[in-house]
Amino acid sequence: MTAVQGTDVDIATADGVADAYLAHPADGLPRPGVLFYQDAFGIRPHLKAMADRLAGEGYTVVVPNVFYRHGRTPVFDLPEFIDPSADPTIWQQIMPVMMSLTPELTDRDSAAYLDWLAQSPLVADGPVAITGYCMGARLALRTAAAFPDRVAAVGGFHGGRMVTEDADSPHLLADRVTAELYFGFADQDQSMTEEQIRTFQEALDAAGVRHTCEVYRGADHGYTQADTPAYSAEASERHWEALLGLLKRTF
Repeated sequence: MTAVQGTDVDIATADGVADAYLAHPADGLPRPGVLFYQDAFGIRPHLKAMADRLAGEGYTVVVPNVFYRHGRTPVFDLPEFIDPSADPTIWQQIMPVMMSLTPELTDRDSAAYLDWLAQSPLVADGPVAITGYCMGARLALRTAAAFPDRVAAVGGFHGGRMVTEDADSPHLLADRVTAELYFGFADQDQSMTEEQIRTFQEALDAAGVRHTCEVYRGADHGYTQADTPAYSAEASERHWEALLGLLKRTF
């Protein structure tokens, strides 16, 4: 693993300023860029540790606070160990903020995040990769569809609501994507059922998108998040193997 430097940065957007966490190899050389989309709980020590681990593999990683319109990090008052089943007020804080992040706002913000990466001396020229967790998997796919020439690969993990009845359902974006996709779903995830996974795969197949979709047996929604009850060390390591394999194929 390469020595890593982590810093807080600000990203100018069309609607304000998004604070973000930046992790990169400490030698300061330009490396392939990775846009890291958070889960619903936001930027916190565990997410920063994940970004550091990815940077240690030779990438420049930026984790934007996608809820920046509601304040700088930390947007929510969360405990070190996040267990919504023990404290229902956690979702009462988060859900309205999540729902306010519309597809239109997401596309506007993702343009700013990609521009920031393109302009950073720490990022090598060329398309970037995206990894996203929970809601971040939806954001990752939407960004790849909105900017197909700027995104080479997408990893999405325990993504929920990738297939809905809405006109803006993420799976309907498949025909706009040129990136290689990898999605690791959790079989215990009620926000992405077996039927929804099948519909999602069929949409990717029909669009001719290069993709791998795998179901992690025995895993819960949030299996990569070590500061929650959903965490599975085995599933998390499987995710790292899949993500790093995708990036090595891409760059």
